[in-house]
Amino acid sequence: MKVKWLISGLIPLLLLIAVVAWVMVNGAGIEKDPAAPIEVLNIERIKTTNNGFELSISNTGPESITLSQVIVDDSIWGFSVTPSATFKRFEKGTVTINYPWVQGDPHVIKLITENGIITEGDIAAATLTPERSLSNFLNYGFIGFYVGVIPITLGLLWYPFMKRFSRKSINAILALTVGLLSFLFIGTLVDGFEIGAEAPLVLQGHMVVILGALLTFLLLIGFDQYQQRKQEKKVSSPFNISLLMAAGIGLHNFGEGLAIGTSFSLGEAALGTFLIIGFTLHNITEGIGIAAPLLKIKPRIRDFVLLGLIAGAPAILGTWFGGFIFSPIIGALFLGIGAGAILQVIYVITKMLINDHKKHLEPTVSWMNLSGFSLGLLIMYLTAFFVKY
Repeated sequence: MKVKWLISGLIPLLLLIAVVAWVMVNGAGIEKDPAAPIEVLNIERIKTTNNGFELSISNTGPESITLSQVIVDDSIWGFSVTPSATFKRFEKGTVTINYPWVQGDPHVIKLITENGIITEGDIAAATLTPERSLSNFLNYGFIGFYVGVIPITLGLLWYPFMKRFSRKSINAILALTVGLLSFLFIGTLVDGFEIGAEAPLVLQGHMVVILGALLTFLLLIGFDQYQQRKQEKKVSSPFNISLLMAAGIGLHNFGEGLAIGTSFSLGEAALGTFLIIGFTLHNITEGIGIAAPLLKIKPRIRDFVLLGLIAGAPAILGTWFGGFIFSPIIGALFLGIGAGAILQVIYVITKMLINDHKKHLEPTVSWMNLSGFSLGLLIMYLTAFFVKY
């Protein structure tokens, strides 16, 4: 009986393999030669040096690609390629162009293959790309520190003020936190999609964000339920909720660090400075949200230090990553994971609010909670102006 059962499972699998193999060998029967060769050449990064430009490129198309010509600012220019001008599928290389670029000026670079396919990259404002040195390493770290750790800590300092609130007022603050996190969740997904779009199409950056968010949400929900059964508790502890919130916000702040580090590495110093100011103001509200679940307990000083570091320190890692070794697909994955963690915290806090209102025989949605939720969305929307505009 066991052998028959195994055979019943293998027969459909073997037939499927046979069908796929037949199509791969013989084709579908209606193929036509494409009008132009299918070539996909990705410019992953443009580095500005004293002598010109260095482009990190990769071939993500189905066929080999041979680079034959380079045009810089509408002029044909000499270049060299390592390891060679011909790239096999998924092979990477570096194009070096000796070009007298002008500080602060925009430049457009076009790579042309032997089949005439053009791939374009642009530099908004040329400036030397920061080299990997101890000085730059520390400078980027300081940027991440006062964008991430300091504003989160300032937000946590609101805890003593909020501690004197009544139960209904605390619930309204928790609802405000859900509003903050809802805006943050959507914003994290959007940022992930933007970064994922810069990755090669074959890596499916958008799906990486979605899968990262979905799997993280389900994993955290499963872990939370396991902890509840193990501890025989009906709800998560307030500190665990704040800890999860800090972790989710930390991954979001990693994305903010990516944006700042990448801006400076691409020479867009004005944009980078503007982002620093905007994210600093924006992140203070995140610290308030992390403190909200702790209002029903008496946390220790070291708990606040831990939460501040978990939520803020990833911004430091983000600036390093964005400034020196940025990869769109890894950035998209981190932002997807952050979105999933934030969604799980939204779920837990909402569930906690519903249970508290049922316990006191109150409507599930009160005017105070609705006002708090709306205010949270509004606060994040208004502070986002300092980042977007």
